[in-house]
Amino acid sequence: HVQLVESGGGSVQAGGSLRLSCAISGLTYKNYCLGWFRQAPGKVREGVASINTDLSPRYADSVKGRFTISLDNTKKILYPQMDSLTPEDTAMYSCAATSFEWRPPLQASEYKYWGQGTQVTVS
Repeated sequence: HVQLVESGGGSVQAGGSLRLSCAISGLTYKNYCLGWFRQAPGKVREGVASINTDLSPRYADSVKGRFTISLDNTKKILYPQMDSLTPEDTAMYSCAATSFEWRPPLQASEYKYWGQGTQVTVS
C-alpha cells in the first residue's frame, strides 16, 4: 500500500519561503522518480519539479532559481524548498511517484501514485 503524505504548507507573505515535505512509504520500486505538482483554482495541474533516486533534479521554467527539490533516499522524504514566493505560487501542492527514468518527468500523466496535497497561500 503506497502512501505519500505532504506537509509544510501554509500562508506566507510574498518574498518569503516555505519548505514542504513528502513522506513516502510502501513504494516497492528500488529506484524511482518523484514529482512535485501544483494546481490553482481554475487552472491546469502544473509540474514544478521532479527528481529521481540518482538525485537528478528537473524544474519548470516558472520556478527555476526559486525552488529546490531534494530527496533523502534513506528516510524516503522529498523536500521541496520554495523561496522568493509570489502570489502566483498560490496553489494546492502534491507529490507523486513513479518508476525510474533518467530524466524525471514533469507531466502528471507519467505518475502512478499521488498524495493528498498541502495548500500554499502567498499574499
